[in-house]
Amino acid sequence: MYENNLADIEKAQKGNNEAMERLVENNKGLIWNIVKRFMGRGYETEDLYQIGCMGFIKAMKRFDTSYEVQISTYAVPYILGEIKRYIRDDGMIKVSRSTKELAMKILEIQKEYLNKTGEEITILQISKILKVPKEEITYALDCLRPVTSIYEEGSGEDSRNRIDKIPCKKDEASGIIDRIALKQLIENLEDREKQIILLRFYKDKTQSEVAKVLGITQVQVSRIEKKILNSMKSKLTC
Repeated sequence: MYENNLADIEKAQKGNNEAMERLVENNKGLIWNIVKRFMGRGYETEDLYQIGCMGFIKAMKRFDTSYEVQISTYAVPYILGEIKRYIRDDGMIKVSRSTKELAMKILEIQKEYLNKTGEEITILQISKILKVPKEEITYALDCLRPVTSIYEEGSGEDSRNRIDKIPCKKDEASGIIDRIALKQLIENLEDREKQIILLRFYKDKTQSEVAKVLGITQVQVSRIEKKILNSMKSKLTC
């Protein structure tokens, strides 16, 4: 969908505004697909789109036409980075006061439980203590995670921006697109299916641990997980 137009890229890099406008227009679908990831967080979508366009333009300014890589593959990290930096500079992703208060309660419970038992408390246990659905507990914890920009400078001897450390080899860069597609598939799952995937592959929980959190058997977790993975695999390869 987003084919390279080397002639326009070279013209744009030499300051041809019309060529750059054509590149942006031809790739606006890519930019909007990334912008949609940040909808519902308190920011105007049109503003985010303009920020995304800025990231795309930066990508085109740095694009090396000798690389065997598509525009879309190369531009994605720039677009993402620009939007995340905008959100970070404008303040962390907007979260409601009630969610923030819930997150603080969760952290306090986690701390007390760890101090008493030496073990981590499960989401299900927190849910029972606070009498709040497990999904809300998970969401509140996710909101505590800081937003980092790939334009941040590194620490130590290597002070390059994160974006400058991303290899531009075709296979590695293509993985960025795959991860975006995977995230979209996860977001479309039902609540229980989504929680299983998050706990298993993002929280590194065993099937038995997931079963305890959800209040079902390990066999059921295994069956649901297999069904989800087969479905996602077929959608990613079609």
